Amino acid sequence: MAIQAPEGTKDLLPGEAQYWEDFKRIAADIFARYGYALIDTPIFEQTELFVRGIGEATDVVAKEMFQTLSGENLKKLIAGDPVKSKSRLSLRPEGTAGVVRAVVQHDLVPQGAPPTKLMYAGQMFRAERPQKGRQRQFNQIGVECLGAEAPSVDAEVIIMLMRFFEAIGIPTALTHLLINSLGCDECRPLYREKLYSYLKDNAAHLCDECLRRAETNPLRAFDCKNPACATAMENAPKMTDCLCASCKEHHEQVKSYLDASEITYTQESRLVRGLDYYTRTVFEVQVSEGLGSQNAIGGGGRYDKLAEEVGGRPTSGLGFALGYERCVLALQATGFEFPPACVCDAFIACVDTTVQGVAFSLLQALRDAGLNCEMDHQNRSLKSQFKLADKLKATLVFILGPDEVQSGKVKVRNMETHAEELLDLAEILQADSKEEVIKNIRRYDSIWQDKKPIS
Repeated sequence: MAIQAPEGTKDLLPGEAQYWEDFKRIAADIFARYGYALIDTPIFEQTELFVRGIGEATDVVAKEMFQTLSGENLKKLIAGDPVKSKSRLSLRPEGTAGVVRAVVQHDLVPQGAPPTKLMYAGQMFRAERPQKGRQRQFNQIGVECLGAEAPSVDAEVIIMLMRFFEAIGIPTALTHLLINSLGCDECRPLYREKLYSYLKDNAAHLCDECLRRAETNPLRAFDCKNPACATAMENAPKMTDCLCASCKEHHEQVKSYLDASEITYTQESRLVRGLDYYTRTVFEVQVSEGLGSQNAIGGGGRYDKLAEEVGGRPTSGLGFALGYERCVLALQATGFEFPPACVCDAFIACVDTTVQGVAFSLLQALRDAGLNCEMDHQNRSLKSQFKLADKLKATLVFILGPDEVQSGKVKVRNMETHAEELLDLAEILQADSKEEVIKNIRRYDSIWQDKKPIS
């Protein structure tokens, strides 16, 4: 049996691989309008970064991280010898911790400097059960803003996320924005105590995992997918009822900015997200079609303590991440199909093998001018070459035979209208830009027909 891709992974075949590049380009274009620049961090980090940053009690750290060791360190581990902390590595399960580590390491937010705005795109890894919308290797795009405390920045990040979903074609009517506040170090301890007491009082209705979470991080109980637990948590105390005056004002201002920008949202008191580093604002975007119960396509929040957790100065921060694969599922629910991996502007067809040298020179000239071009390399018949051109969806076919070469011409056929004209071969060979090639063709109305035949 042929070797298959590992469980929980998938190949991005040419059409989808090209769309992933387009997906990233759209994100970079939109986020750049808000001042975000690209950063690229390693796909593996010291395990300690995720333990300290994300939280040891989270499912991500406790159950889902892929940890990696070199062959030498694996031998040490098997032998019972100590392995240095810096040699204990994990594939990144999310992007924020690595970006914040880079910001701290390279001092990208000097004291008194304006906020640093960064975006990333790449693969993440989680050892969870593969299912629709969840893979062990998946692609994410995210942004991180470090050094900004104002609630207007929270609203700006949320608006930017919603604008991106609109840009890639996910209808606003299918999206549902949830927001909440998780408070700060002043008001969250009191809420944790209230929630802990509630969990203990309702222990008979909760699973063992939720009871364990009650001792480590009671807020994690809101993440449980057990129906009985979800029902029990419906009447749990709300964080928004326990916010201190500062957090309450911050949350109300975030909502006022969203209201002013006509962004529709729902206040969801049970929204905590899955990572321990969040403070104050948290948000999540869900879709109503394409993903079933795992319907979140993106989300994030504020993490004002994370820089300190990884060894840096106190630095406020916030950001979001969106899942590429989940966005694709949401798009496919609306009828989306991946575009062609490569558009063929022109195909060079040879009447016989005697003109292949000239055809090859023409092919390179057109490519150098900026056109996407192909020719047959398998000595197919002229009829088969036209079939190949049609399969490639070529806009134009340049036909070369002995007669054309002798007269210094090349026949050009519009594959949509089948109109043909003879063009001067020297002009095409000497063209140094796509625009010049188009200019030469534009003179022939029968081929052009007021339509741009070249992508």
